[in-house]
Amino acid sequence: MATLILPGEWIKNWEKSGKHEFVQLCKELTEKTDHGNETKDIQAALYEVCSQVVQGNLKIDLVSAVLGEMMELRDDLPSILADVFCILDLETGALEEKNKRDHYTHLVGACLSFVPEAILKERLDPETLESLGLIKQAHQFNQKIVKIKTKLFYKQQKFNLLREENEGYAKLITELGQDLSGNITSNLVLESIKSLIGCFNLDPNRVLDIILEVYESRSEQDEFFLSLIKSYMCEPITLCHILGFKFKFYQEPNEETPKSLYHIAAALLNHKLIELEDLYVHLMPVDATIVEEHKREISEAKQIARKLVTVVLPSEKSEDKEKEKEKEEEKNEKPPDNQKLGLLEALLRIGDWHHAQSIMDQMPSFYATSHKAIALALCQLVHLTMEPLYRRAGVPKGAKGCALQPLQNKRAPQPTESFEDLRKNTFSMLCYLGPHLSHDPILFAKIVRLGKSFMKEYQTDSRPEVKDKMEILLSCFLSIADQVLLPSLSLMECNACMSEELWGLFKLFPYQHRYRLYGQWKNETYSGHPLLVKVKAQTVERARYIMKRLTKENIKQSGRQIGKLSHSNPTILFDYMLSQIQWYDNLIVPVVDSLKYLTSLNYDVLAYCIIEALANPEKEKMKHDDTTLSLWLQSLASLCGAVFRKYPIELAGLLQYVTNQLKAGKSFDLLILKEVVQKMAGIEITDEMTSEQLEAMTGGEQLKAEGGYFGQIRNTKKSSQRLKDALLDHELALPLCLLMAQQRNGVVFLEGGEKHLKLVGHLYDQCHDTLVQFGGFLASNLSTEDYIKRVPSIDVLCNQFHTPHDAAFFLSRPMYAHQILSKYEELKKAEKGNRQQQKVTKYVAACEQVMTPVHEAVMSLHPARVWDDLRPQFYATFWSLTMYDLAVPHAAYEREVNKLKAQIKAIEENSEIPLNKKKKEKERCTALQEKLQEEEKKQMEHVQRVLHRLKLEKDSWLLTKSTKNETITKFLQLCLFPRCIFSSIDAVYCARFVELVHQQKTPNFCTLLCYDRVFSAIIYTVASCTENESHRYGRFLCCMLETVTRWHSNRAVYEKECANYPGFLTIFRATGFDGGNKADQLDYENFRHVVHKWHYMLTKASVHCLETGDYTHIRNILIVLTKILPCYPKVLNLGQALEARVHKICLEEKDKRPDLYALAMGYSGRLKSQKVHMVPENEFHHKDQPARSATPSSQQNGPGSAGKPAANTSKTEEGGFEDGDRVKDKSQGTTKPVNKANSTAAKVTTSNGNGALNSTKAVKDDKEKSGKEKKEKKEKTPGSTPETKAENRREKQRDERAGKEERLLREGKEKTPKADREKVKLDEKSGKDDKAKAGNGEPVEPARDAVKESKNKEKGDRNAAIATLKSPNPRSDSAESERDHKRRKLDSHSSPSHSSSVKDSSNELKDPATKQHINFNSVARSKSREREVEKKDTESVQGRSKEKKEEKERKERKRDHAVNDREASQESKRRKDENGTNSSKNSQSTSPSCDSPLTPEKEKTKRSKSSSKEKAESAKAERTSSGGKKESRHDKSEKKEKRDSAGGKEEKKHHKSSDKHR
Repeated sequence: MATLILPGEWIKNWEKSGKHEFVQLCKELTEKTDHGNETKDIQAALYEVCSQVVQGNLKIDLVSAVLGEMMELRDDLPSILADVFCILDLETGALEEKNKRDHYTHLVGACLSFVPEAILKERLDPETLESLGLIKQAHQFNQKIVKIKTKLFYKQQKFNLLREENEGYAKLITELGQDLSGNITSNLVLESIKSLIGCFNLDPNRVLDIILEVYESRSEQDEFFLSLIKSYMCEPITLCHILGFKFKFYQEPNEETPKSLYHIAAALLNHKLIELEDLYVHLMPVDATIVEEHKREISEAKQIARKLVTVVLPSEKSEDKEKEKEKEEEKNEKPPDNQKLGLLEALLRIGDWHHAQSIMDQMPSFYATSHKAIALALCQLVHLTMEPLYRRAGVPKGAKGCALQPLQNKRAPQPTESFEDLRKNTFSMLCYLGPHLSHDPILFAKIVRLGKSFMKEYQTDSRPEVKDKMEILLSCFLSIADQVLLPSLSLMECNACMSEELWGLFKLFPYQHRYRLYGQWKNETYSGHPLLVKVKAQTVERARYIMKRLTKENIKQSGRQIGKLSHSNPTILFDYMLSQIQWYDNLIVPVVDSLKYLTSLNYDVLAYCIIEALANPEKEKMKHDDTTLSLWLQSLASLCGAVFRKYPIELAGLLQYVTNQLKAGKSFDLLILKEVVQKMAGIEITDEMTSEQLEAMTGGEQLKAEGGYFGQIRNTKKSSQRLKDALLDHELALPLCLLMAQQRNGVVFLEGGEKHLKLVGHLYDQCHDTLVQFGGFLASNLSTEDYIKRVPSIDVLCNQFHTPHDAAFFLSRPMYAHQILSKYEELKKAEKGNRQQQKVTKYVAACEQVMTPVHEAVMSLHPARVWDDLRPQFYATFWSLTMYDLAVPHAAYEREVNKLKAQIKAIEENSEIPLNKKKKEKERCTALQEKLQEEEKKQMEHVQRVLHRLKLEKDSWLLTKSTKNETITKFLQLCLFPRCIFSSIDAVYCARFVELVHQQKTPNFCTLLCYDRVFSAIIYTVASCTENESHRYGRFLCCMLETVTRWHSNRAVYEKECANYPGFLTIFRATGFDGGNKADQLDYENFRHVVHKWHYMLTKASVHCLETGDYTHIRNILIVLTKILPCYPKVLNLGQALEARVHKICLEEKDKRPDLYALAMGYSGRLKSQKVHMVPENEFHHKDQPARSATPSSQQNGPGSAGKPAANTSKTEEGGFEDGDRVKDKSQGTTKPVNKANSTAAKVTTSNGNGALNSTKAVKDDKEKSGKEKKEKKEKTPGSTPETKAENRREKQRDERAGKEERLLREGKEKTPKADREKVKLDEKSGKDDKAKAGNGEPVEPARDAVKESKNKEKGDRNAAIATLKSPNPRSDSAESERDHKRRKLDSHSSPSHSSSVKDSSNELKDPATKQHINFNSVARSKSREREVEKKDTESVQGRSKEKKEEKERKERKRDHAVNDREASQESKRRKDENGTNSSKNSQSTSPSCDSPLTPEKEKTKRSKSSSKEKAESAKAERTSSGGKKESRHDKSEKKEKRDSAGGKEEKKHHKSSDKHR
């Protein structure tokens, strides 16, 4: 009470001012109305004043006078003052100080005049009253009080119940049941009731009970009865007891509590006539029972769910049915009502949310609202609460809606007028409602519409002061969507309208919010409620039923079932469907087709479910072998492409997922992007394109769409637009490109650390292909402005974003094309000139304007020294152009136009098609035809402009400040190689660009050197390629070979396209190019030698790769070989060498690596089919004498130096091609450069000599021996002479026999032990070679002595090399590694064309007399013909006898043991070898001699020939059993030949050369 303290100044100056201030304060306090607080303040003020009197600070008479005046302020002030005296009485009675007690008694005594005695007697102690003189004795007073209390509270009233007259109750009921519509009020009726109680001695409690009963029967008269009860009753607890007694009556089994009782209880609670806590204890069941029931329901639901999921056996099924019957019988015994729920419903009906909320809080979540009646009552209350706001903001345009009558209850929640008001009660009501909003779809729609209205306001209202409120409201709506809307949708029975309505709200949320809601819905919502648990299980069961029966035939029916199921529970359905698709990819097509009955919301949920499945951390994205991507990932990617193309699903989430994965350094999921772009935009990426498709891809967009892809993907306009919009809206276009470009190397260096090499290659290819595909999509679909706005300049891309140069130019290329075109159009409009020349000039000007900044930008990409040879202009031109700019694919356009014409014709002839459809189809085909023709014309004009521009630019392209060789190196390194493996079209482009640069006669560009460098060292390039890059590299080589083959096949073409072109200039003078010097140009025949050398180099590289045993090498070279098959191999012996190696791969890899086996088998089959087109070596690079006579033999050039004419008259900048040095480096250690140079000098003399052929034989495998012998004879027989026609026929017969022999030989080899078989092969080989050589009557030059010593040193190496060629396993006694053997094996295959690839300065002959020995050729031709006929006859006889012997041996081998086989074959081979050696010796000894002196040139020529010949002979001799003897014979023949005269020797040479050239 001492809350109010009076200031000390008032007390001190009481008479002057204090008294006045105190009275004023009291007046203010009495006037204030503050809900009861004013009484306390007045009490405090009076207490302060009185306590000052007690303490002696104020005089009693002064204070009593003031108190007396104040009594007039309020009626109850005497009572308040009495309370203050009561407090002071207690306080002073406890004090020991008498004076304070005296002050107190005097003060009370002074106030007796205005405080009634009765009040003081009530409140003060009897002792105090006695001291004041109000009572006589305190003791007597106390006794009297005890007596009265006992009489009141403890003495029982002796009521005589029989005195209650029933008439009174009858009159009471009549009184309460009368018509209340008139002026009858509760007060009038109450007076009547009081009269009846008094008159008829009625019990008041029974009267109250009857009032409640009548109220129950007339519950609509709330106002009357509530006011009556309020006036009648004295204690709320009494009323509670009576109501509790009524509820107790209905708690027996099979009793039902009437709703009217719930209603009156709710009304009494609402009007606070009773307390909920008092009534709640009277209601049944108790809370513990409710909690147990809820738990039981959840466990039952889960059990049902388990049963639906698990497979039940028949015996178990019957048991389960019996249990279920028992449970149903138990349920039939109806338990008593849940009175708490009944009261709750009644409270909700009258709008008492406060009490209803209290009851629901006592129960488990959603237990109350799981009862439909309560859910509907709460829904109705929500309807009424939000009605005004819905009318204002939620009603759709044109909708009327029916207005709801508001509740009469003033204590009900206030209706909402704004979105802010929803937070007061509405949102909490909805949260209590939860999934059971499903009972009222109309309310569901209203809430969704309000949400839409709010979202529109949220998106438009950007005021900062309301931003926080809006954010809170947004989070509220999201919570309602999560806790109420989505769970309610799950319980709605197939309501597609609600699903669409909800999508209207959800589509306004960003996809991040939506996906979070779906995640909660799928993973959390279904586990929290028994009903939802059951629904989930039923959905899975139904989904399983549908998916089992889904086929292509019943898509429509199954699709409708899927649609119905998805309207309510899409997450569960799609989760199951996706799990099935991951296992069975053949379901993808029917599933995609069956999804056409889904709602928009369901499509969005499907997108989320797909992303969730893709991101599943429990699933491995690689197969167990860690070499390929998992099938589930591939299936999901295919589904993504198909679904997103066919249906209008938002792509942002999926694209962002892929972007995030790339950011995290994971490239597996690029497969998804690849599929989506392929299906939605119709852009395919494949390296398996046919040449026709590739040709179509070099045309315009229409031609690409019609002829460039495998699948004819139509109607991609809408889907590609959707994809483009998603990328642009979410700014993902450029980030995806850059991340993919960066991730290519990341796959190798960051991701690929522990991964299998095969998988790394696959991921790299996937990343690269997706980049190419995605970049192509952006280039063709983005507008010029969009593209230019998003793609930064080339230097920024490379330097700032660290994009690889090839990818950076790939992204920038469309931008340059767009800019040039727009600038060109601008210039055309500026000046009206239609002449072609004017247009071209404007185009060139436009190019200059656009590309000049690019030329400056590319300078920063490479070191300054690069630009010493290549101009930035050339570099930028190469990287900025495409095949579209270089050539028009006329054949592809014509092909597609013809297809359309055929279609039109077929449509006209088809009588089954309706007329209107015919007309439409014909119009479509005609329109396409016109588009294609227009596009072709447009491209033709464009190509002409580009070619003119290149013609103007070419002179400034190459500076060659260092050397031309360095220029070509930089061109290959920075331009050609990076781009040729970028895409298939780029591969073709690179080949065509090289050809174009050549055709343009570009200064300082050596075409020959460029081709040489491309073909000569493919091993390293092939080894470093991925699988797809190998396809592209092979295509590039194929295009390069096509050009070379075209030049090689026809002299006229070569003369037209290559002669007098600077690219075929073979002398590079420091002073510049002198086109008039014919000797500087490579002639046709030498070019053919060079091409043979290239073919040989390709074979060498291929064999090396095939024999490494490395997976990547073998796979890549097989891919490359398959691609270049149309152009290579063309030479028979090279083809046979390849075939043998590939056959070996087939045998080795059959069980080890099936993919390599499949590749090798495929190539082997195709190679065999190409065999008919192969030609012998002498036909491939045949030399004509007259053409050769113009060039001295010392100036004939092999492919290593690519022709070095006039070595005596001019110096080169480089001393020949770099390739010569490369070959020289590789072959050091075997002293072969000297031999190669020597054999070059011998080229003319030997007429494409036999030394080369003998060494060529060493490359062939054992299986081709019979075919080889025939080929050698063919080479040595002039095909044009009439004498040999009969012989040719005989050879054909022998061919057939040879094939049979090969098969029999194989069988024999299988039975013969390996070591013996090798020995036999070597014996056979050496014998045949010697015999062939003897038959040819080859001369052995006297110059052999000069080089004999060096030859003897080389013999060991040569023999080892040849042995390696003959057998796949190295000999045990060889000191060199297997790889060296393999390398030498191909080095020893030296023909005149490639053995000249190294020319040391020491071997260059500068004597002008080197030409004279050529003149003998014409003298010896007639003699050579005669000798050739004789030789052929002897060879044919020998061949027939040998064949008979071999047949005999084969039969013996089949019968005898392996040891006898070996001995027999060795014996026969020895005999053959001896015959061959003797005939060789005889033929050599018969050659005539001439003593004319040899020039150094001739000597060198002969030395070369003898060396190559001797190499083969010595190798064979060492391997035969009579090796020592042969060696001695060989030496004797050499000495004899030295004594021969030079004239005879010359004659013999001419004889041989004429044979060969014929």
